[in-house]
Amino acid sequence: MSTLTLERNFPLDPETVFDFVTQTKNLMKWWGPEGMTVPEHNLDLSKPGDWSSVMVNAEGGRHKVTGKVIKIDPPRSVEFTWGWHDENDARGHESRVRFEVEPNGSGGAIFRLIHSDLPDDESAANHNEGWTSSLRKLERLAS
Repeated sequence: MSTLTLERNFPLDPETVFDFVTQTKNLMKWWGPEGMTVPEHNLDLSKPGDWSSVMVNAEGGRHKVTGKVIKIDPPRSVEFTWGWHDENDARGHESRVRFEVEPNGSGGAIFRLIHSDLPDDESAANHNEGWTSSLRKLERLAS
């Protein structure tokens, strides 16, 4: 199993950053890699329960991912499961994502994304590409 960890520093207080990474209205502004839209979703990471999103690329390719928010500790962390669906809508391997937010000591916040239980290094590399692209969108919003 592989684990991916990404970290970003934001000039916003931890509570605001936590809202950006858990509240539906904010998630919809950065969720999914650049060039993707999210026409279908049940995306609320602010409370325990099921979530889902369908990301569509420029060529019309659909990428469905679902999971369950399993632990939330506002404004410090949220943890949820993650599983991609195939073209027959069968859910595949389940991994875990954890968003952590902490003060950076200068009025801003450190955001950490930890995606664990990925099946192999190739999957970690693919998720690194997708999350990095998504986080570029978040950085533009939160700067």
